[in-house]
Amino acid sequence: MIQKSLTNPWIQTIMYCCHGACAEVDSDTEAVAGKGFKLGCISCKRRSEVDGAATVEWYFRPKGEADFMRIYTYNEDGPTIEHDHFMDRVDWNGSKRSNDIQDASIYLLNVTFNDSGTYSCFFNRILFYENYEYNTVVSKVVRLTVVAKASRGTASIVSEVMMYVSIIGLQVWLLIEMIYCYRKIAAAGEEALREAANAEYLAIASESKDNCAGVQVGE
Repeated sequence: MIQKSLTNPWIQTIMYCCHGACAEVDSDTEAVAGKGFKLGCISCKRRSEVDGAATVEWYFRPKGEADFMRIYTYNEDGPTIEHDHFMDRVDWNGSKRSNDIQDASIYLLNVTFNDSGTYSCFFNRILFYENYEYNTVVSKVVRLTVVAKASRGTASIVSEVMMYVSIIGLQVWLLIEMIYCYRKIAAAGEEALREAANAEYLAIASESKDNCAGVQVGE
């Protein structure tokens, strides 16, 4: 069973400072025939301050088959390809220069349709405490499908749709803002014209009143 975990940010900081950052990420599951493909397998230690050592075993069950076969091992002596079907086609792509393996990913070269199936990765880990050693086994599963041509992932499609929705939404918002500003400016212009007309009317009325007063004085 694939074990998923979210690492506490504080713990991630410690791991980055002491042993390098570690985050468990699921492997991709679709490979293209004739291309290379990384089979991801990561198991982070829950207590990074504890020294440890691990060996790794990879197993493969072809599509439609019932049994797993061991295809690859990695230990302190280095990598070993265990099955002829994968001979010269598997490279280690995990933790380097350390027996404390947390990344057991491998890279599969020249993928074929016969590589479709279920891959299982096992960490055989020993944690070294002050007075004792603790043994644990962690397993991860990758169900690989090999296709003739790469297909677009759901995440890619959703991202593109959201991008277009955002662009359309922004354009609609800008249009609404333009209409609002135009109406506001038009209303302000009309108000200014009314004020100017009222001022002119008052000026004419005042002038007429002054003229009338002058005529009366003359008489």
